[in-house]
Amino acid sequence: MESDSFKCQYCNESLYGKKYTVKDDSAYCVKCFDSLFANICEGCKKSIACDSKDFSYKDSHWHEACFKCDKCAQSLVEKPFASKDDCLLCTECYSTEYSSKCFSCNSTIMPGSRKMEFKGSNWHETCFACQNCRQPIGSRHFIPKQSSVYCVPCYEKHHASQCKSCKKAITTGGITFQDQPWHSECLRCNGCNKKLAGEKFTSREDAPYCMDCYGNLYAKKCTACAKPITAQGGAKYVSFEDSQWHSDCFTCSKCTISLVGQRFLTQHGKIFCPACCNDI
Repeated sequence: MESDSFKCQYCNESLYGKKYTVKDDSAYCVKCFDSLFANICEGCKKSIACDSKDFSYKDSHWHEACFKCDKCAQSLVEKPFASKDDCLLCTECYSTEYSSKCFSCNSTIMPGSRKMEFKGSNWHETCFACQNCRQPIGSRHFIPKQSSVYCVPCYEKHHASQCKSCKKAITTGGITFQDQPWHSECLRCNGCNKKLAGEKFTSREDAPYCMDCYGNLYAKKCTACAKPITAQGGAKYVSFEDSQWHSDCFTCSKCTISLVGQRFLTQHGKIFCPACCNDI
């Protein structure tokens, strides 16, 4: 190439016998290239010459000597690092300042390592282990108890209540009846086998019954309507000799006036107010 044709694309000076660089198929002298294209170092704020190493991270650039931890000034060249609030930090400084502490061993959970999170606390994967068998929980199901966690087999063996009905461990969904633990699906009416969890029910001779079965099997029957008299809903009733009535049913057999708290007479198994009784 002739010296008069081999020139800097910008200043037009000959590049023959001089250092130069090429960008987009065009040649530039070092001075022009640096003034036109060199990146500014984030550390010293000076341009990074074309004959210097340019270290870049997220659209920012550094000289090799400036590419260092913002806290301890240790070089980050060919070393792992992390960024926080536009600062570069070596892994040791980042861990000290920002990494989580393991709830179990209180050591730092290093960036990039796997951690377990539960109720706002963090653990090393190997530290998040069953309190009893000490095996890491990993992706298995677990059950918390106070500040500890247990794998399901250990919890069922050492801590879970046993269902009064099926005798198996209760881990969730338990219900208490007569001071005994039951699975919610095991607590059923002794008459119709209906599930009783969340329903009103009563008991007789330690056996649970829904209100319908209890009323049909054991409750006294109203002399007037023949339906069971139960305490469901706080129902009141009137008793006289060997007969009982719902309060709403305790009325004169002729004029139907309520006789609750009133004088009444009986005749042939029926009750009457005094006025109606005199007309009979």
